[in-house]
Amino acid sequence: MIIFSMIIACILGVIVGLNAPIISYTYSSYLAIAIIAALDTVFGGIASVINKKFDMKIFISGFFGNGILAILLTVLGEKLNIDIYLAAIVVFVGRMFLNLGIIRRYYVEKWTENLKNKTNKN
Repeated sequence: MIIFSMIIACILGVIVGLNAPIISYTYSSYLAIAIIAALDTVFGGIASVINKKFDMKIFISGFFGNGILAILLTVLGEKLNIDIYLAAIVVFVGRMFLNLGIIRRYYVEKWTENLKNKTNKN
């Protein structure tokens, strides 16, 4: 079932990718920073679920707040002719790796615990 879902998702991704409008170069930095801010919030949400501290209000406000702040930094950087958005990218990507480390550790510990329980049963 999972493999079937993955195949369907890949086919849909290719179809949408071929038919999606191309983003012009002038807006590419805005899109890049918005995607990175959104991914940072998503990974933070997953990590907070693992730590049992998830709050939907915090998640939604972080999702839009991070995105808006990152886009405003990009606009300000363009007005000043300085790449300020790079600082936001460094911070967001650093936080993404931190949260990804939390998620990875959780699932590795869960996996090793399951293996340990299976060997103890035998």
